[in-house]
Amino acid sequence: MAEQRVRVWDWSLRVFHWTLVLLVIAMWWTAEQGYMEWHKRLGAAVVAVLVYRLIWGVIGPKSARLYTLIPLPSQFLAYLSLLKTRQYSPSFGHSPLGGLAVLALLTLLIIQTGTGLFSVDVNGLASGWFGHLISFDLGRAMADFHETSFDFLVYMIGLHLLAIITYAVLLRANLITPMITGYQTRDEGSEPVISVTAPILRVVIAATAAIGAAILVVSFGR
Repeated sequence: MAEQRVRVWDWSLRVFHWTLVLLVIAMWWTAEQGYMEWHKRLGAAVVAVLVYRLIWGVIGPKSARLYTLIPLPSQFLAYLSLLKTRQYSPSFGHSPLGGLAVLALLTLLIIQTGTGLFSVDVNGLASGWFGHLISFDLGRAMADFHETSFDFLVYMIGLHLLAIITYAVLLRANLITPMITGYQTRDEGSEPVISVTAPILRVVIAATAAIGAAILVVSFGR
């Protein structure tokens, strides 16, 4: 059967994805090395990236919309049944299982970033941008929660990578290349879809809000 290439991920969503990957790695490394000032700066950048994704999830193309991450129970069960037969065909956007995984990752990243903003170091000398706004004890509790949520984030990232490997080995499905090129190969006999775009005005709106959020964090923090 003939195949067609369809752009399923717009360029701004791909930039978000890989920027966030680099930021998470950098955040982990700066924390491990004790470079807390850089850790704080990178935290403000993560705020900007997450704000962009949330706004893009409302005004972006269909494959980026947040509501598409939540499948109906019937869709989820049907997808699991299909996987058991190894009759895989790519979804336009996130699959029901992939959508839940992305939603879990975004939730953990928001928790991780939010607790980091209010965290206070054990000696009280280093803190997140908003650590000075709360009591020392609450700041310490936030710091503990920040560490715990990072563990959960690492586990979720590990499951995400394991799923990518499993799809590649068992289903012969390449999930990485489409997130690099934006294009997905589909059978011409499958349901017709239209390639997504990233209207520049919407990108500017989301980017402006994202940069503004990071500026607010730095301005009201310390």
